[in-house]
Amino acid sequence: MYISLSTMSTHLQALIIDDEEFARENLRMLIEDFCPDVAICGLASSAKEARRMVEEMNPDMVFLDIMMPGEDGFTFLQSLEGRNFQVIFTTAFREYALKAIKESAVDYLEKPIDIDELQAAVEKVRKYREEKKRGGIPEERMTRILKDIALTNTVEKTIIPTRDGFAVVRNTDIIHLEAAENYTTLHCIGGKRYVSSKSIKTFEDRLDPEMFFRVHKSHIINLTHHLKEFSRAEGNIAVMSDSTQIPVARRKLQEFLNRLGQVS
Repeated sequence: MYISLSTMSTHLQALIIDDEEFARENLRMLIEDFCPDVAICGLASSAKEARRMVEEMNPDMVFLDIMMPGEDGFTFLQSLEGRNFQVIFTTAFREYALKAIKESAVDYLEKPIDIDELQAAVEKVRKYREEKKRGGIPEERMTRILKDIALTNTVEKTIIPTRDGFAVVRNTDIIHLEAAENYTTLHCIGGKRYVSSKSIKTFEDRLDPEMFFRVHKSHIINLTHHLKEFSRAEGNIAVMSDSTQIPVARRKLQEFLNRLGQVS
């Protein structure tokens, strides 16, 4: 837990909730450096820890990661009755923005977080709280986010949490993903590999289903950009652009062949 020494009453008291330590610390530093009217009252690594902090600290605003293991950001919010704080979701995935609106978020920030967008989101919280006291409802915040969503229908990049921070990779550069126990290795063009502590199911839920296909319990392939050939000579094998041979599970075969028909 982190308690700020700056507790002036004019400051917005903020709680940061994110299961990734690097993400929590990075956002904390950005707020301290570029949002002087915000005081960090706590850092939480889970929904369980955050519930206790909300009760103890009564924050004005919460920076909330959407994708957390066990209990995600939406479930956390739904578990609170009569919450009296504004929410700024932090997410690497644009498709969650609309749901964020429905959960009464003031705004959302895409990772990696842009300083100007962070400052704008904090200002929205301040204005929202002021207008709420006067009985006004700032509907323009919803309009702006909806327009933003409409500009991009697919997620173009993937944020990969790593041991030292995170990597930002274009989806078109990802060849295939491979699961090993609780880790996932992303194989990319140029021989680059990234190992993430996130499960392959987490990536399956996040990646564009028009581009990626889970052919096996341990493998996801970039069907659109990196499938080189399909062979039945020695079982059902998808050969990728880096020459890796990926098994296609029997239960996935028909759906896989149907997808090939759509791609062609």
